[in-house]
Amino acid sequence: MKLLIVTGMSGAGKSLATNALEDIGFFCIDNIPVGLVSRLVEFAQQSENPFQRIAIVLDVRGGRSAGEIMEMLGELRGRGVEYSILFLDARDDVLTRRYKETRRLHPLSEPGNLSTEKALQREREILRPLYAAADYKIDTSLTSTSQLKDRVVSLFTESSADAMRLTFLSFGFKFGTPQEADIVFDVRCLPNPFYVPELKMKTGLDSEVYDYVMQFDESRELLRRLESLLEYALPLYVREGKSQLTIAVGCTGGKHRSITFARALAAHARSLGYHPIEQHRDATRGYST
Repeated sequence: MKLLIVTGMSGAGKSLATNALEDIGFFCIDNIPVGLVSRLVEFAQQSENPFQRIAIVLDVRGGRSAGEIMEMLGELRGRGVEYSILFLDARDDVLTRRYKETRRLHPLSEPGNLSTEKALQREREILRPLYAAADYKIDTSLTSTSQLKDRVVSLFTESSADAMRLTFLSFGFKFGTPQEADIVFDVRCLPNPFYVPELKMKTGLDSEVYDYVMQFDESRELLRRLESLLEYALPLYVREGKSQLTIAVGCTGGKHRSITFARALAAHARSLGYHPIEQHRDATRGYST
């Protein structure tokens, strides 16, 4: 049995993640109290037809203190239960805006008559042990519904060919650095297609932009050096047992140079025998550099 604990900040997308997990065969249980987790696991293990993959959604409605959460994780370890933790997060200003748009109260707002901002601070304190122990962290601040679903599916779709979930993520610095990034490459040092009129409204997904960026000696040399770094570093991450690695490539607006290099690095990773996923966070954001 594989146990996945889905947790994170209220409003960060746990329900969407759970739906995606159900689509790929997880048996999902939402809003389970912390005190019942170990009993649920025991029941699942002793069932005549044991579940292969279980995902339980755990948030501040089920555990009101960090101590309760730490005790629950200790019980699982004491039983020898192998588990992974997926933590969904977002910036406080984004979460606050989502609550205003939906006109819903934060789960911690009503009991203590707290503002949304104060409730979010309290929630982060409670969930700190889960965040620290998380195997997978996804920041949904700038992630669309479809992008979140694709990310969750890519993390937990079984594939024996993948020794490590490898993601190349392009982004624009003007929209913020992805918090889930393990490695960040900045390619703003390269010539910018934004200033070429016929390329301005295109992206690195178009061959004209890709060819423009890669025609320069400095682009080819930078790519060669980054490829060499990956050739050396990726096997070390695999040997260390890292389950996922997100390599983010950023330019100013996330439409031209970053996409070009994310594509090129992903192609090189494939040539090395990896099965990377490409995600271009800001490709459809609109008119940007």
